Amino acid sequence: MRRTLVSWALGACAAAWLIQPASAQTAAPEVTLTRLDCGTPTAPGDVGRFSDVFGFNGLVIQLVFSCYLIKHGDEYMLWDTGHSLAAGAVAPRVSIVDQLAQLQVKPEQIKVVGISHYHPDHTGQVGSFPQAMLLIGKGDWDVLTSPKPPPNAPSAPFAHWISGAGKVEPVLQDKDVFGDRTVVMLNTPGHTPGHHSMLIQLRQMGNVLITGDLAHFHENYEADGVPPFNTSRAETLASLARFKKIAANARATVIMQHEARDVNKLPAFPAAAK
Repeated sequence: MRRTLVSWALGACAAAWLIQPASAQTAAPEVTLTRLDCGTPTAPGDVGRFSDVFGFNGLVIQLVFSCYLIKHGDEYMLWDTGHSLAAGAVAPRVSIVDQLAQLQVKPEQIKVVGISHYHPDHTGQVGSFPQAMLLIGKGDWDVLTSPKPPPNAPSAPFAHWISGAGKVEPVLQDKDVFGDRTVVMLNTPGHTPGHHSMLIQLRQMGNVLITGDLAHFHENYEADGVPPFNTSRAETLASLARFKKIAANARATVIMQHEARDVNKLPAFPAAAK
């Protein structure tokens, strides 16, 4: 019961952040959002494995890999870091560092790296940004720093932070990243214990919600589907309900990080949404 009340309060709080006077919104630094390609898609495939009630057997979907650069005034944040360059067929053709170079951004300019969850297709290049503050859900951080993390939670990319050499903040609930409510990590556990999604307020485009892996494709999102490999069915459903209420209240554009049909919701690289 207490957890339900906390989740409800956080959802109400997040929604309240979105209802700001125009003067309050324009006082914050300008925020932009750039989509980065962080893996090479394989051929479209059957997505039946993403439903624990056999809801999508035979449905063929093109999945993609994405991560994001957020510019907040003169500060930069990365949201997820995609596949490693050593990931074989799904490895990105161009590294995040090289994509940033096209934007005239150096790795040391990245102030914050936010991680949606510990799976390797979201964490593979995090080691390229050792000077950044690492923000990651506490539940996921606890798994990564445990004596024997599971195979789908490789700790090697996080060695710099696990050793104590880098700054890390394990995020327990929501996180107002820059303190002005324009960029907020949303606590959405279930896919993993510490999974987070992202809310970004843009002056021209409006509110944008990025899912992490709360949902992988439209049909699963719409049906409240739960992959059998999620760590908690109940938490996944609660997180989906919360996320959808925020999306409705905020009139937000929802972007699923693996959904090819969402790629065109943001300008093509190197352009940024504003």
